[in-house]
Amino acid sequence: MWVNPEEVLLASALWITERANPYFILQKRKGHGDGGGGLAGLLVGTLDVVLDSSARVAPYRILYQSPDSLVYWTIAHGGSRKEITEHWEWLEQNLLQTLSIFENENDITTFVKGKIQGIIAEYNKNHDIKEDDDTDKFKEAIAKFRKLFGMPEEEKLVNYYSCSYWKGKVPRQGWVYLSINHLCFYSFLLGKEAKLVIRWADITQLEKNGTVLLPDIIKVSTRSHEHVFSVFLNINETFKLMEQLANIAMRQLLDNKGFEQDRSLPKLKKKSPKKVSALKRDLDARAKSERYRALFRLPKDEKLDGHTDCTLWTPFNKTHIVGQMFVSTNYICFTSKEETLCSLIIPLREVTIVEKADSSNVLPSPLSISTKNRMTFLFANLKDRDFLVQRISDFLQQTTSKIYCERELTGSFNSSDEEAYSRHSSLLSCSPQASLGSEAEGDRHFNLNHNSVPTASQALMTMYRRRSPEEFNPKLAKEFLKEQAWRNHFTEYGQGVCMYRTQKTKELVLKGIPENMRGELWLLFSGAINEMTTHPGYYEDLVEKSMGKYNLATEEIERDLHRSLPEHPAFQNEMGIAALRRVLTAYAFRNPNIGYCQAMNIVTSVLLLYAKEEEAFWLLVALCERMLPDYYNTRVVGALVDQGVFEELAREYVPQLYDCMQDLGVISTISLSWFLTLFLSVMPFESAVVVVDCFFYEGIKVIFQLALSVLDANIEKLLNCKDDGEAMTVLGRYLDSVTNKDSTLPPIPHLHSLLTDDREPHPEVDIFKLVRSSYEKFGSIRADVIEQMRFKQRLRVIQTIEDTTKRNVVRTIVTETAFSIDELEELYVLFKAEHLTSCYWGGNSNPTDRHDPSLPYLEQYRIDLEQFKALFGLLFPWACGANSDTLALRFFRLLDHNGDSLINFREFVTGLSVLCHGDLTEKLKFLYKMHVLPEVTHEQDEPDSAFEATQYFFEDITPETSHGLDSKSKNDKDDGFVRVTFKTEKVKKMHTPDYRTYLRLWNQETKTKLENMKELPKLNQGQFIELCKTLYNMFSEDPSEQELYHATATVTSLLLEMGEMEDIKLEDSSPKETGVSSAMLISDDETKDDTSMSSYSVLSAGSHELDDKLQCEDIADDTVLVRSGHHGDGLPHSASIDKDWAITFEQFLASVLTEQALVLYFEKPVEVAARITNAKNMRKAGPLMSASDYEISSLSG
Repeated sequence: MWVNPEEVLLASALWITERANPYFILQKRKGHGDGGGGLAGLLVGTLDVVLDSSARVAPYRILYQSPDSLVYWTIAHGGSRKEITEHWEWLEQNLLQTLSIFENENDITTFVKGKIQGIIAEYNKNHDIKEDDDTDKFKEAIAKFRKLFGMPEEEKLVNYYSCSYWKGKVPRQGWVYLSINHLCFYSFLLGKEAKLVIRWADITQLEKNGTVLLPDIIKVSTRSHEHVFSVFLNINETFKLMEQLANIAMRQLLDNKGFEQDRSLPKLKKKSPKKVSALKRDLDARAKSERYRALFRLPKDEKLDGHTDCTLWTPFNKTHIVGQMFVSTNYICFTSKEETLCSLIIPLREVTIVEKADSSNVLPSPLSISTKNRMTFLFANLKDRDFLVQRISDFLQQTTSKIYCERELTGSFNSSDEEAYSRHSSLLSCSPQASLGSEAEGDRHFNLNHNSVPTASQALMTMYRRRSPEEFNPKLAKEFLKEQAWRNHFTEYGQGVCMYRTQKTKELVLKGIPENMRGELWLLFSGAINEMTTHPGYYEDLVEKSMGKYNLATEEIERDLHRSLPEHPAFQNEMGIAALRRVLTAYAFRNPNIGYCQAMNIVTSVLLLYAKEEEAFWLLVALCERMLPDYYNTRVVGALVDQGVFEELAREYVPQLYDCMQDLGVISTISLSWFLTLFLSVMPFESAVVVVDCFFYEGIKVIFQLALSVLDANIEKLLNCKDDGEAMTVLGRYLDSVTNKDSTLPPIPHLHSLLTDDREPHPEVDIFKLVRSSYEKFGSIRADVIEQMRFKQRLRVIQTIEDTTKRNVVRTIVTETAFSIDELEELYVLFKAEHLTSCYWGGNSNPTDRHDPSLPYLEQYRIDLEQFKALFGLLFPWACGANSDTLALRFFRLLDHNGDSLINFREFVTGLSVLCHGDLTEKLKFLYKMHVLPEVTHEQDEPDSAFEATQYFFEDITPETSHGLDSKSKNDKDDGFVRVTFKTEKVKKMHTPDYRTYLRLWNQETKTKLENMKELPKLNQGQFIELCKTLYNMFSEDPSEQELYHATATVTSLLLEMGEMEDIKLEDSSPKETGVSSAMLISDDETKDDTSMSSYSVLSAGSHELDDKLQCEDIADDTVLVRSGHHGDGLPHSASIDKDWAITFEQFLASVLTEQALVLYFEKPVEVAARITNAKNMRKAGPLMSASDYEISSLSG
C-alpha cells in the first residue's frame, strides 16, 4: 500500500535491494521468504519482533531517492511480492518519464511526495476511509495483530505492550496484544515462533504479584492453564486495562451487555505526543467516569469531562482546602485531597452565575459559582481558568436550553408516548430543596391503580407513628436535640444537594438521623434526589403502565407482599401493601433484567416507612442499580461477589476465626442474609435503620465493617461451636440483642427473635456503640480496595455460574444420548464458543435472543443457522462435499422444533447423537425427514420465513367452496393444519407449507417405530432428487466411494419404479372430470374424511418445480438415477417433475436394506471424540480463532 513519505537514513541496513532505477528502489527484508537468510535472517526476524518493527507485517518496500542525495523516502510497503510489484510497475509506467523532465532535485522530491499523498487521498475518498485518531504506528500494530492471529476487522485492538511470556522456565520476549475480546501474545526468537490467544470470557483469575526474582508479574489463569507475563515497561497501566477488558467480558456473560465504542470523545490534537488508540482513550474515560460517579453518587449515564487541581474556600472554618474539581455534563463536584475533609456536589440545574473573580496573591485565578438557594462557592488556584469557564458555560447553556425546551413540551406531554418520554424525561430540572421540603408536592394525591384503595401521599411512618403520653419523655428530648443539631448543621454547611459534606456530617450520621429527616437525607446521600429531580412524572407514568400487567415478577411480588415487615402496623392494612405493590411492580417494569428478587420487598417496605412513594422508588433504583450492583438479579451475583469479598476481609482482619468459619461453612450462609437486606432481616427494626443511615452515607464498606465487628465480638463463642447450626444460633442471639435506646418508636417485635429458644437472652448491645466500634477497628477498609476485590471475586463467581450451568445442562441430557459426560462437556464448550464468537463478530440474529441468563439452563445459550453451519462442518459425519451448507440448513430446520430459528444445546446434541450412535433406521428416518420438509422459497431470506405459508381450511374440495379465499389472510388461526386451495381452470401457485406441522407430528415419538414410519409424509419427485444429491455428496470422500455410488444407483432405480407405480395408482383413482393437477398426496387410507388433514402430507405444486430440465451434473457418470435410454436426460416420461410421483419411508428403507454397502455405511458408528479434537485443532489453526485457550505453539520459522 502507498504510505505518506517518511525519511530513511540507512537504506541498505537489514534490507536487500531487488530492483532499482535512477529514482526508485524495491527492497526485501532480510530473513523473509525462501531460505530465511541464514543466521542473519533469524537475527533480523527476532529484532523486528522485539523492536516492534513494521517489517514483520510489510517485508517489502519501495524507496524514492533523487540522484545526488543520500536521503531516501519510503513511499510504499507491501505484505507480498505481488502487491509491491504492482506499485513498482505503476511507478515505472506513470512517473519515470515525467521525473526526467525536472531539472531541480527539490522539485522532483516535492512532486513525488505530492503525487503519493494525492494517491492516498484519492484512495481514502473512493473507499470511504474516514480520518481517525489512531496514529500510523498504531495502525501498523492493528495490521500486525490481524495478520498474526487471523482476527477479522470487527475485532478491535485496544493496546499492545512489550513483555516476556514464561513457557516453563524459559522467558519469551515479545508483544502482548489486548483487544476487546482477546488477550494475544506473539514472540519470534531465532526461528522459534510462539503464539497465544485467550478469550477474556474464559479467564478465571487475573492477578498482579511478584517474587524475589520477578518483582512484577501478571498471572492470567483459565480453567486449564496458568500463564505468567513479566518485564512490563508499565505494569500498572497494562494490568488496569486487562481488568477492564475482563470486566466487560464478564458483563457480557452476565447480562449480554457487549462493548459499544463511545464516538463522542473529543478528537486528539494533531501534535499530541501520546500514541494511544481511540479505544484506549474511550476505556480510560469510562474508568474515570465510573470512579467519578461512585465517588459522588451520580446517575449512571453521567460522563466526566475533566478534572483539575484547585482550592475551595470553606466559609464554615475560613480556610482554603486543597483538592480537585470535577466537571461533567450536568455537575460540578469537588473533593479534598485529605479524605473526608470536605466534598461538594453542585448540579448545573442549580447554578445561576459562574464568573471569574479578580486575582490576588491570596486568591490566584479565582472562580465564583452561585446557586439558586443563594450559596456561593469560591474556587481558586485553577490552572486553566478560561478554558474551564468556557466548558462550564457550554454545559450550562445546554442545561438551560433543555429546561426551556421541556417546559414548552410539558403542556402537551403525552405520558403514554414511551419514546418521547425517554427522550425528554431526563432533561427537566427543578430545585431539590423544593422537592425535599415542599408540602404542596407531598400533599398531591394521585390514585393510579384504578381502585378505591387510598394512595400513600406521605411516608408511612408519619401515619403510624404512635407518640408516647404527653409527659416529659427523655427519648423525645434526645430526638429533639438531634433534630436541632442537624438544623444547625444545615445553617452552617448549607442544605440540600449543594451542602458541604464534612467530617461533622459523618459524625451526625453515626449518631443516628432523626426519624422525620430520614427520608430527606437518605435521598440526598444516596444521590437518588438527582434522578428524581430530573425525571418528574416518571414514576407516575410507570405505575400507570405497570398496573394490571401480570408476569412472573408480579406473581412473586404478590406472594411476598404480606411477608414484608408483617410485624409493623403500616403493613397490616391495604394502604401500606398497595404502596409496596406499586413501587415493586413499577421497578420490575422499569428494569425487567432484575424484575423482582426476594429481599427487595423487605428493603422497599423500610424505604416506604420513611419516604414518600415516589422517593422510595428512586431510593430503590439507587440501591439496585448503583449502590448494590447485581445484588437483586436472578442469580444474586452481586451478593455472591460481596460474599467472596467478605471472606477475603475476614481472612485479613479476623484470621484466628477464618479457618473455623470456613470449616463450619457459616460465612456463605450469613453474608447473603446480612447483605441482601442490609441487616434489616436479622436485627431489630429500630437498630437496623441506623445501619441503613450509615449505608446511604458511606456505601457498602459500612456493611463489611459491621459484619466484621459482629464476628469479632463473638470470636470466643464461635471458636467453641461444633457445627454451623450452633454458630448461627450464637450470631442470631447476638444480633437480636442489638438495641437502639434512642428510638422514639414503640417496640416492634422482631420476627427472628420470636423464633428463638427460651434460653436467657443475650446482654443488650447498643447499636451506636457497635457502629462506632466497627469504624474504630475496621474503618481502614477503603472503597477502592473493595472495588478491586469485587473484580477478582466477580471473575470467580461468574465463571463458577458458567461451570454450574454446563454441569446442569450435561446432567439433564446425559441420559438422553449415548455420549459420555466428558464428550458432552467438550461439545458444550464448542457450542458456547460458537455463540460467543458470533457475539464478538456479528451474526444474523441478536445475541440477546440467543443468550438469556434468566432462562432455564438448557435455553441459556442458543445458536442460529450461520453458527450451526460452522459446527456442522466440524462435527457432523454427513458434512462433506459441495452441498454441505444446504444439508446443514435442512438439518437445522429439522432440529428447530419450536420454529424460532434458534436451536439449544439439547436439540443440537439430539441431532449429532442420531448421526453418531443411532441405528440404521434412525439415521435413514432423519435423512428422509430432512428432505420431506418443504423447501424455503427464494424470495424468503430466512428459514423461519416459511412460517408465512398460505394456509386454508377446506371442508369440501370443490372449486366453488374454495374460490375467493384470501391467501394472505392473517386472521386465520394456526391450528396445525396445512391447507390448499383450487381454482376452476388451474392450480393456484402456493407458498411453502408450514414445516412446523411436520415437526409437531414427528415430536410425538410415543408410538412404535412401525407406526411412526407410517405417519411420515410421502416424498415427492423433487424431494427425492434432492435426497439423491445429498447421498452423492455424503459419499464423495468415503473410502468405499465407488461401491456406495453403485448401490445408490440401484436403490434409486428401484425407488423410481415404485414411485411410478404409485403414480399409476393415483391416476386410476383420481376423478377425470376435475381437470385439476393434484397438489396433494393421497393418504394410504382412501376412505378418510377430508378434514383429517393432520395425518396427510400436503405439498405445494409450485414449491418444487424446476425451471428447466432436471439437472444432474452433480451426479457421477456411473450413477444411474433414472431408468431411461437417454443417459442424463432426466426423467423417463417428461422433462418436468411429475407431481403425482411419490414414495413412502417404508419403501425407501426397504430399498436401502437390499444394498450391503449402504447398510454398512449407515450402521457404522462414529467416534465423536476424534471429531471434537479435530474441531479444537481447526479452531486453533483457522482464521477465526475462538477456542477457549490456545497453547503456545513453537514452530520453526
